Amino acid sequence: MDAFLSGLKTAVDTLGATVLLPIVIFVIAVVLGAKVGKAFRAAVTIGVAFIGINLVLGLMLGSIGDVAQAIVTNTGIQRDIVDVGWPSAAAIAFGSSVGLWVIPIGIAVNIVLLLTRMTRTLNVDVWNFWHFAFIGSLAVAATGSLGYGLVITALMAALSLLFADWSARAVQKFYGIPGVSVPHLASAQILPIAIVVNWIIERIPGVNKINISTETIERRFGVFGEPVVLGLVIGLVLGAIGYYNAGDFGTVLSKVLQTGMTLAAVMLLLPRMVKILMEGLLPVSEAAQEFVRKRTGDRELLVGLDSAILIGHPAAISSSLILVPIAIALSVILPGNRVILFADLAVIPFIVAMAAPLMRGNVFRMVIVGTVTLAVGFYVANALAPLFTSAAIDSGFEMPENAVQITSVVDGFLWISYVVIAAIRDLGVAGLGLLAALIAACFWLYRRNTQAWERAAGAEDDTAQEG
Repeated sequence: MDAFLSGLKTAVDTLGATVLLPIVIFVIAVVLGAKVGKAFRAAVTIGVAFIGINLVLGLMLGSIGDVAQAIVTNTGIQRDIVDVGWPSAAAIAFGSSVGLWVIPIGIAVNIVLLLTRMTRTLNVDVWNFWHFAFIGSLAVAATGSLGYGLVITALMAALSLLFADWSARAVQKFYGIPGVSVPHLASAQILPIAIVVNWIIERIPGVNKINISTETIERRFGVFGEPVVLGLVIGLVLGAIGYYNAGDFGTVLSKVLQTGMTLAAVMLLLPRMVKILMEGLLPVSEAAQEFVRKRTGDRELLVGLDSAILIGHPAAISSSLILVPIAIALSVILPGNRVILFADLAVIPFIVAMAAPLMRGNVFRMVIVGTVTLAVGFYVANALAPLFTSAAIDSGFEMPENAVQITSVVDGFLWISYVVIAAIRDLGVAGLGLLAALIAACFWLYRRNTQAWERAAGAEDDTAQEG
């Protein structure tokens, strides 16, 4: 069994997300009844789209990462908990004792919940199962028990499907991507925070009238408000903040202009990559709906994908770029903070994208929600850094030089991780039972009043319906 799991893990690591996803999509499409040729073309198109998305994301993450590190360097701050980035967190998760088991556990949980009609999401984003394994590895570090880690992994797989179903209507309508959902914990965890913050904003006179969306900016400023120009302007501002002291005038000007043009390109190219993805996904979604319709008549099946499909929206990119200097400022001013951000500042788009449907693309509100989420995240990261570091050492991760402890914005900042660890560390087996009961209760409550839950997540009345 261990040999099989080890081989499966090696295959996933070797193939990577952009190869693994098309294979999974092809197999699922054929099983669902799509013609082999049509399934093959759809799978290849989806793979190409994700490669395109990743190329543009790499361009953006590299540019923003450089600017962010320049800003951090300019502040001169020193901290002993170092942000090592999500690739390191993924490596730690897959390298842990839980990592061997996460793929079969994730698939089994999904199948059980589909068969029991507790979810309508078929999660094909197998690569991102590492998020479940990561929280499971923290549980192992906290308790010393692999059993705890495996149970937590299964619970996180279930929770991701609940978030996916809950947000699906809002995501489909706002982002224009029918037939999909996003079972990505690092993105979905902002939903409860966004609901509370939005409720508070609605009750503050004057503030509740502020609407700064990319659409209103474009209407007001014409060509100068278009997303590509907006990306250029934000890039120029960020570049000026980060590189004002990078050398002589020519060097500074070059770096600032390169940052501006890079972010302008991201604003233009990412939405087009997502359109290619949808071209490939449409036949798979149609096959899924036909498969379910023949067998149940009234049921819907959603294809669960990476939240990378969301961050091409101008509101998601714009708000996240504004949040980069805010995140650095928070690391300086928050009392008791020991975390210094480096590698993961560029993944803020993934953190805020799921708030966009609820905020109707209002960048002002998204920045506020993002700020609150990051502020909470800093304290979570401070609390979980010892376990994060312990899990990293147990998995053979090489610690960065001069780092006492490590963390990452993706997963290391998640309130979900903190709640899970607090429950099992303080309550033991009873904590596991409590977590399972809470997740089961949320599934039951969501199924009992689907429309209200989906409206709370940002769905419009005419798109919400019983699942």
